[in-house]
Amino acid sequence: MVTPWYLPMWALKATCLSANFDPVNNIVSRERPRLLSAALKRSKPWAWVEKCLLRLDSGNAAADNFDAFGDHYFIVKRNPRRECPEQMLALARRVGDKQDSREGKNVYTGFFDHFHPGGDQNHPCVPVAFEVIERTIDIDGQKLLVPKLEVNTWWTNLSCRAKTVLDLYHGHGPSEQYHSELKSDLDVERLPSGRLCANKIILLCAMVAFNLLRGLGQEVIKRAGLAPQKINIPRWRIKTVLKNIVYCAVRLVRHAGRIELHFGKRCRWFEVIQDIAYSFA
Repeated sequence: MVTPWYLPMWALKATCLSANFDPVNNIVSRERPRLLSAALKRSKPWAWVEKCLLRLDSGNAAADNFDAFGDHYFIVKRNPRRECPEQMLALARRVGDKQDSREGKNVYTGFFDHFHPGGDQNHPCVPVAFEVIERTIDIDGQKLLVPKLEVNTWWTNLSCRAKTVLDLYHGHGPSEQYHSELKSDLDVERLPSGRLCANKIILLCAMVAFNLLRGLGQEVIKRAGLAPQKINIPRWRIKTVLKNIVYCAVRLVRHAGRIELHFGKRCRWFEVIQDIAYSFA
């Protein structure tokens, strides 16, 4: 009997919306549509518009996931499968737009409209934004005997230009930073238990801690004028929140039926912490 491996699945939108386990040995997992639906449902209280933009990697390109997107916008990295790069280049030359680039590098962008998600012919066609790059001269000026081809495609329902779709997908970099903070700053890269249920509880606790620390960091940035150091960034990393705010030395005092935190006279962040506490009192 083969023991299945499970991969933690996170849904991030500045805050962590969902956390679950997904079997690694299942390329098309039944849990992913449910995870996507749950994350979209939880995002409604934070959404300023009715529709969200979902940016997903190629591991979420299964046909079943598209039904979970509903009316929301999406950009999903597409698996190249067994498509011939030369054929894609010929098609891009015919229907795409050539972008400005250096000598020896031809970049074509546009849309294909005849592909089915997951190769399922029963599923309706979904537009595919493409970027096909043909290099005849490398970056050092060396001419290539055989042109080097690079094909990038994305499933999307956006009606904007293909170049805009590419820029929106490449903007998912901060989400990778959020994953890094979860693994390093909160130390959940290696889950401690050998039991799946216990590790799932740890994931949920990490999600709550991540959201609390992220919210605390944003409250500190709102009070940049009270901070003892200059703050000119849109957000703090989790480890910065822990170092400057959470790890402040205090004395816990119980007196007259009250619980108080007594700070030292040299606590640099006392005014910021006091103002945040008063705002939520």
